Amino acid sequence: MNLSFKEQLNQILNCDLKTTFPIARSMNRKLYFYVGPTNSGKTYSAMQELMKADCGIYLAPLRLLALENYEFLKENKINSSLITGEEEIFNEDSTHICSTIEMVNFEMQTDVCIIDEIQMLEDEDRGWAWVNAILGAPASKVIMTGSVNALEAIKKIAEYLGEELEIVKFKRKNPLQVLEKPIPFREITKGTALIAFSRKDVLNMKAKLSKFFKVSVLYGNLSPEVRKEEAKRFREGKTDILIATDAIAMGLNLPIKIILFTTDIKFDGVSQRLLTPNEVIQISGRAGRYGHHEIGYVGATNSGVLKHIDAMFHSPLRTIKPPFKVKATLEQILAFASHLNTKDLTKILYFFSKNMKFTGPFVATNIYNMIELAHILDKQISLKLEDKYLLAQAPTNTKSPLLKDAYFVYMNAIINKKRCDYRLSINIKTLAKSELDLLKAEDEVKKISLYLWLSYKLPEIFYDIDNAYKYRILVNQYCENSLKLNLKNQHERVGDFKKNSNRNYSDKSSNKETKNFRKSDGGDDKKSLRKNRRFTQDKKQEQNSNNIKKHYIKKKENYDA
Repeated sequence: MNLSFKEQLNQILNCDLKTTFPIARSMNRKLYFYVGPTNSGKTYSAMQELMKADCGIYLAPLRLLALENYEFLKENKINSSLITGEEEIFNEDSTHICSTIEMVNFEMQTDVCIIDEIQMLEDEDRGWAWVNAILGAPASKVIMTGSVNALEAIKKIAEYLGEELEIVKFKRKNPLQVLEKPIPFREITKGTALIAFSRKDVLNMKAKLSKFFKVSVLYGNLSPEVRKEEAKRFREGKTDILIATDAIAMGLNLPIKIILFTTDIKFDGVSQRLLTPNEVIQISGRAGRYGHHEIGYVGATNSGVLKHIDAMFHSPLRTIKPPFKVKATLEQILAFASHLNTKDLTKILYFFSKNMKFTGPFVATNIYNMIELAHILDKQISLKLEDKYLLAQAPTNTKSPLLKDAYFVYMNAIINKKRCDYRLSINIKTLAKSELDLLKAEDEVKKISLYLWLSYKLPEIFYDIDNAYKYRILVNQYCENSLKLNLKNQHERVGDFKKNSNRNYSDKSSNKETKNFRKSDGGDDKKSLRKNRRFTQDKKQEQNSNNIKKHYIKKKENYDA
């Protein structure tokens, strides 16, 4: 019987999500949730189960974690392959795969599948990938690892699926303690990690503390390769302290003894706000790595911050609650386009979010970045809808002038079906002289990632893979070497850097410099931090409003402005 237009549309708009993964539904799957805090061994235990299996897959939240576990399997003589959005290291004899979660293959059956950092299912932009993996991973044993705040969410999804769920609880291997008093900058000791929440603050602190310590830095804008190298330097004792953003919170195993928060406020993309219990506990858990320290310590660099950190550390985690976000599929996009008689991706995405209904604890969502890119793509009338949908998911940020220019170049190559080689946009013959130079290099790596991502989708157009890989190595080396410089010093020459980079610091000289630092005017640090503390709630709200405006203006600026 032929269905009417309204009936056909109603069928599209009402979806039983689990039925969209037929292979997983045909299997007798069992779900496991390895639940526990950081440093409890849950991921290690899951990886042991993966290695026992004849075949399996590890799904990572980050390319860095996929790479680390790929290397871990290889070290344990397991034939493995690596698959991410921008690279594939394929071994014909591989029985195991390490992959970023968005690249999971829903048609390849395995014995075991690990879904790491399962609490990410509530992430505004990427949560849909964890939802899809839980529902659709075609494995007999699906092991999820994560924190206790995701427990109720996993129970609800398992109930919806009608699949057996076994909960395996883990406890932290060594204690974690909040310090009673703040530790000012002048009293920092080796093995400490300082936490800030912006790239600028991290680099400013590095410029100051590099006079007295050998410093590693970690922040989100760094490529996985550079983050890995900076972490390695700290892990091997080549640097004394680590300065990081909350990029430290996921997956990096580092021999940190003390974590010190330099602030309790972060910008979350909308406003400046206080840190939540979830954030404080996740970051704090990186202190006192088992096997390196008997106990981990958490503190702050001033009393005001310490008071809030202590309160959040001893507060219960906020439970992740449904509904869980679901992204539109290409099939749904094409169906809506046909019924709405439009190729306007922006309209289709908004229609999806307002009208789509799911059986179970799910809700349709529109990813902000997809909407932003859809606005750009809809102006190109010659682009096919399928290409619009592909490009709307591209790993890019149009707030970056370098990335935006590259995005338009690549989009025009697709429109004109013209082969596109990879071209470097920056000068890497000399090291970065300023933070701006470093920022451009970080964006250049993201531009390379965008090209490689497109090369796996459209290899006929984006064919220049070898050149892109070559430049990725060179630009990452440029970033690594530049981070060893004090970028605050605009006059430092590359020759001086090369001469000093091999300098052998003895413990004696390092201790002397540290003592001199402690004698310096640390009081100014305290005054500066106190000055930035919140005064009243009204004053704080006014400040937040101003910060949002500044952030908005800054986002629109070009590099050379």
